[in-house]
Amino acid sequence: MTGLFIGFFGSLVAVAGVAYALVGVPDVAKTAEAQNNVYYWSDGTQMVATGGETNRQIIPYEKIPKEMRFAVMSAENKTFENDSGVDPMGIARAFVNMAKGGQTQGGSTITQQYVKNAMLDDQSQTISRKFKELFVSIKVGAQEPKEKIMAGYLNSAYYGRNAYGIQAAAHAYFDKDAEELNESECAFLAAVLKGATYYDPAGAESIDPVGATPEANRKRAKARWRWILQEEVNDGRLPASVLQKYKTFPKIQNPRSNAQLSGQVGYLVDLAKAYLINNSDKTEITANKLQQGGYEIHTTFDKNMVKDLEKAVKDVRKKNIKPKLRPDKDKYVQFGGASVDPDTGAIKAIYGGEDATKHFTNNADQTGAQVGSTFKPFVLAAAMSWGVRNPDGDSEQAQDERTIASPKSLYSGQNKLKIKEYDGSVWTDKDGKEWLQRNDGNESYNPPSYNIDLREAMRVSANSAYVQLGMDVGLDKVREAAMEAGLLKTSLASASFPSFSIGTSDPSAIRMAGAYGTFADSGKQHDPYSVDKVTNEDGTVYQHENKSKQAFRSAVADNVTDVLKTVVDKGTGTAAQLPGRPVAGKTGTTDGNKSAWFVGYTPQLSTAITMYRMDDNESSKKREFLEMYGTGGQEKIHGASFPAEIWHDYMAEALKDEPVKNFPTPEDIGEVVNDVPSPSATPSATESRPESPTPSATPSKSSPSPTPSESQSCGKWDWNCNNNGGTDNGGTDVGGTDGGVTSSPTESSDTGNTRGNGNGGLFGGPGG
Repeated sequence: MTGLFIGFFGSLVAVAGVAYALVGVPDVAKTAEAQNNVYYWSDGTQMVATGGETNRQIIPYEKIPKEMRFAVMSAENKTFENDSGVDPMGIARAFVNMAKGGQTQGGSTITQQYVKNAMLDDQSQTISRKFKELFVSIKVGAQEPKEKIMAGYLNSAYYGRNAYGIQAAAHAYFDKDAEELNESECAFLAAVLKGATYYDPAGAESIDPVGATPEANRKRAKARWRWILQEEVNDGRLPASVLQKYKTFPKIQNPRSNAQLSGQVGYLVDLAKAYLINNSDKTEITANKLQQGGYEIHTTFDKNMVKDLEKAVKDVRKKNIKPKLRPDKDKYVQFGGASVDPDTGAIKAIYGGEDATKHFTNNADQTGAQVGSTFKPFVLAAAMSWGVRNPDGDSEQAQDERTIASPKSLYSGQNKLKIKEYDGSVWTDKDGKEWLQRNDGNESYNPPSYNIDLREAMRVSANSAYVQLGMDVGLDKVREAAMEAGLLKTSLASASFPSFSIGTSDPSAIRMAGAYGTFADSGKQHDPYSVDKVTNEDGTVYQHENKSKQAFRSAVADNVTDVLKTVVDKGTGTAAQLPGRPVAGKTGTTDGNKSAWFVGYTPQLSTAITMYRMDDNESSKKREFLEMYGTGGQEKIHGASFPAEIWHDYMAEALKDEPVKNFPTPEDIGEVVNDVPSPSATPSATESRPESPTPSATPSKSSPSPTPSESQSCGKWDWNCNNNGGTDNGGTDVGGTDGGVTSSPTESSDTGNTRGNGNGGLFGGPGG
């Protein structure tokens, strides 16, 4: 046994000696020599060559400020000046982790990280590679001076923003040479080395819309920046007096400066990159591989449609939005848009903002803007898919005994409607407060009975009818219908409140266009996608396969389309009419007039347009949605105004050479729910004519809810017992002509005011 052990150990020593002799010391001048990726339009013409350009300039050790060296050592490798260049315990942990099939770990010393950066010819995460890295690190640590190792690491490291090396990073973030960086700026760049996706204050929402928002990244970066400065003081590398100079986070410039990525191109490239990276299980293209470049990426984007959409937005903006004339009304106005092929899910065009080199957030993929009444079609789809619950059964029975609803079903269009559970009991929130649902402008429909069928309620966008319908169907089913259509779960608001049915959620324009495309394609749902094919010198790397699922029966989807045609033909969406061509769509406006939407489609193309106001400059401490009363010279912004105008102008141009196609004729579906007319009631003066709009307010939790007297108690399905009792804390009287999102309480105290959950992006979750 002793002999075997000695022989085995001797063999290892021999193998190690041979390995040590065979490996070479990397040359920093040959590292990070990435190639460009070439992006193509859907017609095969080149869009841009970018992403792998060598944005790197090697500078000598003497030009690297000592403040940068100190920051990196204090943050990553305190013993760098004296260690051997390898961390045995870190290596052991990496091997054990790989043996267990877990995540691989990077080198823990600066020497090991430099070696990892230098070995771009092989980025595989395998045990053999780790062995190679180990021996190279040992050799580098033994043969190379610390100055050369430090310079090699800082000159080869990736800092985000396509910047390789300290010199490129200094220009990318601060527009200056590396030798001009101060202690604070160096500490920030040392923080970014931990991973630009999560530490660049501009955010990386196209990669991770949940975890890499500008707000989250800035908070993370600021905390690590402050920690690094303090560690430098603790390590004796920075005087405490100098630390006191840096109370505020350093000012960082806009993330894009590449002129090739101006206009919409930068947004398009980001979208394609995010699709490949977030679907790397299918594409086999990781962020590291994409950085190395050498790919030809064939996108779904139609060059002419992108131009048409951008022109439609610019024309409306130029004609109506005057920030110099109305700085308090027209400043910070944002538009976003997306156009999707209903037959495939291919994203044909987007409008991400005025210029990708000036406005970083992609408004087509991330806004956080609530969608308002454009959410109502999902409520209708749920009612025709699963039906309304049995109001006479007990809770379990009612879940199973359902009546499929027809668009002819009758609901109350009364303003200040007391919302009920499906069994007729009055809905109350967790504080015991009742909810009275308002319609836009406090308008009641069809007095004195107030009966209105679901088609008419969609046409005039009556909130009360669709809020009650959502309660009868079950908000869980409404949520399910939205996800079946293609919205991401992460973009949906809490389904614990009645107002969920009228659009408190904030999906992206891409996802809304895709979800309406599900109705356009008779219930077949296709996930939106932006890349058709990827090739490199070895051939085809990835080819998109068109897959769909039957989200709704064709009868359901075609009836939704037929109802939405009424909205455009003679409802709130008439501004979107395309003469001689059938159009289905819906307007949406939110509480406080903070966002407005129009989403509509023809059989060939589904498009969503959003508009909102927000100061989303990356330096803004709190990015909030601002009211749009008076914006563009209008009393208030509706989905029927600028969004519908942009939609119309774009679609008229995009479809001008396309043949006219008709939607399928819908078959009759369901039963007429509530077909027995409600008894007449004498409305109060405030409900016979709308009051002057006044901003609704979130109810105070301390205000008690009046208890209805015996004469005020309501029977099941009695729509007219709503004029008395209950707190007037519901709905909106300040929305657009298409009905607003109500200000019902949600789990967040400032719903509709801040940027939102930021989870509405195309690639923000499963199915992206």
